[in-house]
Amino acid sequence: MLLSLFTRRAVASGLAVVLSGMSVFTAYAADPPLTLEAAVQEGMVQAPALMAHHAHVASMHEEAARAGRLPDPTLNFGVQNFPIDTSGAFSVRSDPMTMRTIGFTQALPSRAARSADREVADAEIKAADAEGADTIQSIQERVADAWIDLWAAQQKRALLSELHTENALAVQITQARLKGGSGSATDALAARADAAALDNRLEASDADIAVAQAGLQRWLVHNATDLGDAPDFGQLPVTPEHLDQAVDQQAPMQVWEAREQVAQAALDRARATKHPDWSVSFLYGQRAGPLSDMVMVQFGVTLPLFTRNRQDRAIGAKEEQWEAAQDNHEDARREQRAVIARTVASWQGWGRQIQRYQDTLLPLNRDRTKTALAAYRGGSALQPWLDARREEIEQRLSYADALAARAHLWASLAYLLPTPAAMP
Repeated sequence: MLLSLFTRRAVASGLAVVLSGMSVFTAYAADPPLTLEAAVQEGMVQAPALMAHHAHVASMHEEAARAGRLPDPTLNFGVQNFPIDTSGAFSVRSDPMTMRTIGFTQALPSRAARSADREVADAEIKAADAEGADTIQSIQERVADAWIDLWAAQQKRALLSELHTENALAVQITQARLKGGSGSATDALAARADAAALDNRLEASDADIAVAQAGLQRWLVHNATDLGDAPDFGQLPVTPEHLDQAVDQQAPMQVWEAREQVAQAALDRARATKHPDWSVSFLYGQRAGPLSDMVMVQFGVTLPLFTRNRQDRAIGAKEEQWEAAQDNHEDARREQRAVIARTVASWQGWGRQIQRYQDTLLPLNRDRTKTALAAYRGGSALQPWLDARREEIEQRLSYADALAARAHLWASLAYLLPTPAAMP
């Protein structure tokens, strides 16, 4: 019996050690807290839009491989000098001039036209690459926004949770004063209602966190509930001055330079139509009887003589399109500079408001609420505490919204310039 008891204790101790080791291993094996940068990198790897872009660029390279090549030759076959109204009509052997022919024709576009086709293909590849930079920037910002949404929801939840203990204390104080005869049932009910209202806000915050987690999960493989430390949203990774100077390097602007190159290549191709194209034809004819077979070699050339209403019209249209692309590029450049200036101004404005919340508004509201509760405990009315508490809750919610607004503006500026690690 004693041995059996000892055995059971030994087995229990062993299981405890094993379970403890498993818990430690699980803790070490768990995913580390998800930082903003890690979320952006993982989102880039898993983004279907980026995979679709890679497939599009690959298709453009396939198209470019055949640009400027000679067109396929044309096979020609038939019958020449075929009689239809003599005694030997509809016979290939009745007339010695009848020939069965076979041959081919090869078109030879001008060197300028073929070179222009290659330029157009190359320009379209560059345009696709530029669109890829814009796609990458969009994905980075959307993933960052999703991470910030979850971070901001958790910040709001934490700010409200800090008030839960004081609400419970207020309920206890009103109950104690009611029992002691110095309080009123109205105050006790008001304190309980205020506590219930805070619980409702906490429930709403939990729902916001769940919604934000679903939004972030759209970009990730594993569930991300534990977020790492947020970057300093009060400091941009690049200065506003550098963003203004490097406006053409920013992802949304790269596509415009590529569009100019496409328009220029299309103009060169239109100009190439003034160069004549050549063709060569070879024909072998077989005749009946003792007559010899025949061979024909023929060359052809286009004659762009009347270009005023043909080639010149096309060239003029392409020139207008090229100038329009330049004008649109300049307009987009000015608009991008204005967007940067507005975003920087808003980001700086939210930064100043957040600093005022931290230095003045939140501490003052905290002191006011504590003072009102202490005064109620000493025999004053409860209403000043209720008013201070409601205002403090609204201040904290406004502060959380300010944190989120500044963080989103930070993300819209931080990913404007492509990074080497993010390029395809």
